[in-house]
Amino acid sequence: MDWFAPIDLYCERTGPEIWSEPLNAISNASFLLAAIWAYRTAKVRDALHWTIIAAIALVSLISIGSFLFHTQANVWSELTDVIPIWTFVIWFVILSIHYQTGAKNLKRTAGIVLGSVAVIGTIIWMMGSDVTTDPNVAQVGDGMNGSSQYFPAVAALFIFTIVMLIKKDAGRWWVLAAAITFTISLMFRTVDLWVCSTFVTGTHFFWHILNGLMIALLLQGLIRHLETTDHP
Repeated sequence: MDWFAPIDLYCERTGPEIWSEPLNAISNASFLLAAIWAYRTAKVRDALHWTIIAAIALVSLISIGSFLFHTQANVWSELTDVIPIWTFVIWFVILSIHYQTGAKNLKRTAGIVLGSVAVIGTIIWMMGSDVTTDPNVAQVGDGMNGSSQYFPAVAALFIFTIVMLIKKDAGRWWVLAAAITFTISLMFRTVDLWVCSTFVTGTHFFWHILNGLMIALLLQGLIRHLETTDHP
């Protein structure tokens, strides 16, 4: 594998230059803002347990990794983008299961193992499904600009939301808002190449901004409804 092979996936990129995707790069600040908000909330509520700190750290790594990918735009930087994202997804699921059900070590270990398999499988799949900003790319593959990989995540988030609504969980409105935000952000990711001819910057940067908000809502919903005795 050529770790420095260039990758051109988004409308905004028009060349190999580092700053060929300025909006896509800068918009990753939304993840840092989400991490800062989560840290401040956790500190005020005496919830800075290592499990929460790990989640906040992963969100910070998402910001850094995505920034690297949208500036370096090659194989190794794509990994710095993909790995933190899916690791955070798995970790958040594990935390949610633990704090919602009181699952013990066995279940959490099983979750970590399954999560690791999912992360590795996703990376392999994504590395083999890159596209380019060719004008006809929207017609290639599933026609969704690679967004179909996130459909299971959307479905899982809404299922989780429905369960929380039925249980009248205290954090249900945070999760519902996150699910709606994620759906809208996925729309912006999907149409990025479709609107390229009329909207030269593309819409991928909205995906970053709204995903930062989505993650912020999820973390706030988790942290604000924890009791210090809930920690493993």
